Formats: sequence, structure tokens, C-alpha cells
Amino acid sequence: MVPWIFAHSPLEHWMGDYKRIFEAWEDGGVRGIVFGYLRFMQSDGTALPTFPPDPKVYAEFGVSPPAEAPRDLEKEKLLHAMLDDAASRGWHIMTFSVPGGGGSRPLAEDPYGAVGFAAQVQDTMNAFPQAHGVIIDGPGEKHYELAYHHGGELFEIRESEQLLAHLGVDIDRLRRGLAHLRDRFHHLTPDLVRYHAHGGMLAALTLFDLNEDALYWLRTRQEMALDYMRAIQAQFEKFNRKVELGGIPRTATFSALTGQNYQQMAPLFDYIFPKHYFWHRGFDGMYGTIARWVQKLGEWNPTLQEEDCFAVVQALFGLELPGIRSLIELELGFPQEFFDKVVSSETKRALAAIGNVDKVIAWVSTGRSPHAGEAMTAKDLHGILTASERAGLKRFLFHPDPDLSASEWSIISWLCGKLWRQSRNGYWPSDSAKPHEYTR
Repeated sequence: MVPWIFAHSPLEHWMGDYKRIFEAWEDGGVRGIVFGYLRFMQSDGTALPTFPPDPKVYAEFGVSPPAEAPRDLEKEKLLHAMLDDAASRGWHIMTFSVPGGGGSRPLAEDPYGAVGFAAQVQDTMNAFPQAHGVIIDGPGEKHYELAYHHGGELFEIRESEQLLAHLGVDIDRLRRGLAHLRDRFHHLTPDLVRYHAHGGMLAALTLFDLNEDALYWLRTRQEMALDYMRAIQAQFEKFNRKVELGGIPRTATFSALTGQNYQQMAPLFDYIFPKHYFWHRGFDGMYGTIARWVQKLGEWNPTLQEEDCFAVVQALFGLELPGIRSLIELELGFPQEFFDKVVSSETKRALAAIGNVDKVIAWVSTGRSPHAGEAMTAKDLHGILTASERAGLKRFLFHPDPDLSASEWSIISWLCGKLWRQSRNGYWPSDSAKPHEYTR
């Protein structure tokens, strides 16, 4: 497979030694980078923009520009030198999101803020001609955690009443559907679960008591997510050059609940980056998410055993974690069967739904910063990558946490290019300490 690397914030972490880093990455098979957020960090914890906004761009889109801010010209020059170096290697270059700020159109004209976002994209592409496009993290995403976690929970309406009313949503019905399903999740019993959880779709409809209002709530969430993506994509036709659009949705298992239907997304994006996030605890990882679901279901329904709660999760998501029937078993890590079955299935589902392997680039991370998860091992990374490749994946992006460890880079370079060998004066992934003999 061909790897890309996410050169994430702080950008200064990569800029100071980019030539040696890029040479090593190229040897290891890297052929693309994503850089962002687009800000420079200051010693006092504040941030500066990476380029000055162009008021003319925002005027063309009919929105106000961001306020002027102080600049760091030396860092701007160094960032461009780094990107020029990447471009000279023929690498694919994309930005992770775009700077915020600036105005927006009235709700009636631009309910999803797509015009203001497009102005920011055009301004960013003008400032960075090296970049091929931009990536949106979690486009249209609706919350999928049952517990309140990482700023939200499943059973809440996060959109304003003004937006919902403008979109023609029946707000009372939406609330009734949400309340009905939330109530059902508080009244699950062992007999209900053990009879219906493994009975397929029709039995699951009974288990969750999905009435018309609950279905309306679920359908509205999906429609709003898709409408947001459509609104953004429509603006990309207006740019002064081809700008690629990438989106990073949750893994296929969770995509139905987040509203990120891969089949619907495929025509709207140049690249889709399914989140191959599997770690325990923290946020966004599969093990951790399933654990929180099981814990919350048990809290709401004290008569259920842990195995019952896992069965409810399986009925809802269609996901069975190999060898896992209790929460303590999640602490034992990832058996090979997990990669052979779950990672393989998640990859195959993404490829089948999107229908074009060249559009699919798995976004791979091992769970530490910024997700605060339990660190996955280099063996786990090997399992993710090899299972994904066997499933048909051609490219992935690695999200360092915060940098590649020596073992992670060894795995990536071994599988994708020339195996990295540690040396006294050569490249060394900064998330691992050099041996003492190298530092004398």
C-alpha cells in the first residue's frame, strides 16, 4: 500500500527538519501529506494564522473576511519551503480543514454555512498553490455515543430550532421520536434482548420498538447530514481551479448512526478517508465506543448482564467483536481474529459502498494524542494495515500520535517502502528516544 502522513499541528514540529524527515518518509514509501490545522503556535499558547486573508476573495462570495491578525513571516516562509519540497517530490498535498473566521450569509440563503466555508477554501487555495484540496473532518456527522462523551450524546437535538424550521423539519415529531427511542433504551429486559437481539432486522425493529416518529428522527438526521455535504460540494464548482474535496467519516459500522452514508457520500467527494480507529478508551476508538455503550446500557437497564448489552450493540450496529462477551475482555487487546474479521469487514464495506478504490484512503491512528486512547502496539498497526491491504485497500493516511514511534515507522516503511534502519545521524521518529549511545 501507499502511505500518506498527517503533518498535524503544531506545524513547527515538522518544519524545522522537514528535509531529513521527507527524505526518510520518501524512502519508506510515503507519497502524500496532509497538513493542518493552519495555524502557528506561540510560546504563550496563542495561535497565529499561516497566511493573511484576502478581502477580495470574501467579497466575491458576499461574506465578510476574517479580522486581520499578527503574522510570523519567518514561519510562513518556512512552511512554504516545506510544501515546495513536498511538491517537488510529486507528493499529493491537502490541507486539514481551513482557517475559521469571516462572515456568513443569512440562514435563508445559506443554512449550512457553505458559502462562508467556500470563501475560506478559495482563500486557502490561493495562499497555498502547492495544495490539491482540503479535507473536512466528520462532514455532516451526527453524534453516535450513547453516553455523554466528547461534547455530545446520541439522544439530543443539537441543531437550532431556527435551522430546523427553515429546513421544514417537524420539530415536535422529531422530539417525539427521540424521546420514544430514548425511553425504549431505558426499558430493555433480558427476555426482550435474548429473544430479539439475534433475530435479524425484523426482530431488531421489535427490540428497539422503532415507531414512525423514531424513524422520522433517524431519517432526518441522515437527510441533514447529506444536505450539508451537498451544500459544500456545490460550492466547489465555483473555484478558480480544481480543488479536491476529502471527507473523514466514522468507520462503516457507525456510519448509519452518524448519517454518513458512504454510498451517498461517494459522488460528492474526491476522497473518502474512513476512520480506522479501533483503540480502547479515549474517544472515537471502536473498542472504547462499544465499551461505553455496554456500560450505559447496563446503567440504564440493571437487569441486563454484560453479555446482553453486547448483544444489543450487535443488533444495532451489526458488529460482533471476536472473543468479547464482557468488558474485562476488552482489556486484553486485539486478537488476530479482530483484524481478520472486523478490520477486513470495515475495509471491504467501505470499498464496496464507495465503488472506486482510488477514492478510498483509510485514516489510520493508534489512539494516543489527540484521542487520549489506550496506545495500540506496532503489532496492532501491522494487523490493521495487512488486513486492510488483503481486503483491497491501496492507500492509507497515518495520523502520528503525536509523531511516529520508531516501531510504527519500522512497520510502515517495511510494508510500503525501504525498511528504516536506525542510525546515529539519520532520521529518528521523535516519539521514541534515541539510544544513549546516539546522544553522546
